[in-house]
Parts: sequence; C-alpha cells; structure tokens
Amino acid sequence: MKKNKRKLVAVLACRNQSSRLYGKPLQFLDVKNEIRVIDQIILTLKKINLFDDIILAIAEKKENLIYEDIAKNHKIKFIYGPENNVIKRLILSAKKFNADDIFRVTSESPFIYHNLIKEMLTIYKKSKLDAIFLDNIVDGSGFEIFSLDSMVKSLKFAKGDAKEHVTKYIRLNSKKFKLIKFSGPKKFFRKDLRLTIDNPEDLIVCKAIYGNFKKDAPLFSLKKIINFLDKNKKYKKLTSKYTVHGYKTMYL
Repeated sequence: MKKNKRKLVAVLACRNQSSRLYGKPLQFLDVKNEIRVIDQIILTLKKINLFDDIILAIAEKKENLIYEDIAKNHKIKFIYGPENNVIKRLILSAKKFNADDIFRVTSESPFIYHNLIKEMLTIYKKSKLDAIFLDNIVDGSGFEIFSLDSMVKSLKFAKGDAKEHVTKYIRLNSKKFKLIKFSGPKKFFRKDLRLTIDNPEDLIVCKAIYGNFKKDAPLFSLKKIINFLDKNKKYKKLTSKYTVHGYKTMYL
C-alpha cells in the first residue's frame, strides 16, 4: 500500500516564564485591536497556508493556561508538556496529531521571513532531509523545518540546555543528520538589528514596526521593516546592546 503524503505541522512552544520579560508571547503589538505577539504569529501561519495543523505546545504550569484559550479562539490545536524540555513538547505535538515533520518559529518573534518558506519546504521534501534551517537572516525572522525522527534522536542524546534549545544537538552533530543551512538574501543579514522580543526595548521596537505597517498584517515585508529601522535610528539604538550576544548565541 502506498504511504500517504507526509504531514507537516507548525508548532509554537509557549510559556510565560522569562527572566527578562514575563509573558513575551502575550505582549500587545496593537492594543486597540487586541493583537498580541502570539496572535500575529498564528495569523501569519494561517495566511501562509502550508501546514496541516498549527499547534501550541504549552508548558505545564497554571500560569500558561491562557494559551489553551488562545488556541481555542484561533481554532487551532494544543498540547501540554514539560516546561523545560521543549524537544519533548514538540515530539508530543507531532505524535498526537500524526505529523511527520515540524515547522518551528519561536513564540516571541512576530515577523517571520515568509518569502522563503515554500521554496525551502520544497527542497526539504525533494531532498528527503532531516532538517533545513533559515540562517543568516535578521534575528527573529528565521525558521526551521525538521522531521519528528530527528527530534526523537535529539531527545535521546541531548544533554542540559540542548533540550531547551531545540536544534542545538542537530547543529552540533550535523554529520549525524542530512541537513541544509539555508541563507537568506545578504541584504537581510543585519547583525545590527533584531526582531525577536526578549526585552522591553525589543517590544517597543516591534510595536513601532507593527503600528507603522499595520495595513500589511499579518505578512510583513522584511525589506520595509529594515528600511524603517534604518530611517529611525532611535529604535536601532534601543536594542543595540542586545545584538552582539544575540547573534553570538542564536545558532547554538
């Protein structure tokens, strides 16, 4: 019997606990229209329309129950799993909904570089890869696609924080996997910029971007965002103290 096509799910790992900014996915980008960071990401994934399911992988703590309500409001799936083992949560998500492959973005990065998703997904499928990563792009705009099998292998051998940093084991043991590290357009690899929300200053910048290009939501143009930040240097200055550390550790 011929095997059915592989099932791809988009998974967002969600929790509120953070040492720098509590409840990062719940921060508002647009207060008036009640668009939070997590809403913007979900709406982006829906608009892209390449996924069999969108799943919130929620950390098991009472403070995170709000994400179940968010999933229900957006009519998407959800699971609960161990707070400090994100790999396990991804595996639980894929297994519960019979998925073979996982598309991953972080739940605090509202502006995904969506232009390359379809192309990279085609390469991933045709080359029968274990993983494909969009690297060398503005911090917060990248994404990863990998197989459930690669996550199961990672969970088996990963130590310490590698269970929290989902693809750290794969990246540090690349010879054990069939993978491609894909680079975005050179002009979009800007180490002086960041579009991920870890700190209050990041949130100020992302709210300004959302407000300025609200009409484009949810599929924002990275080119427009970069031009906006280059013209408004006060926003670049706000997050400049975080960029060096961010780029130094983002692929580890």
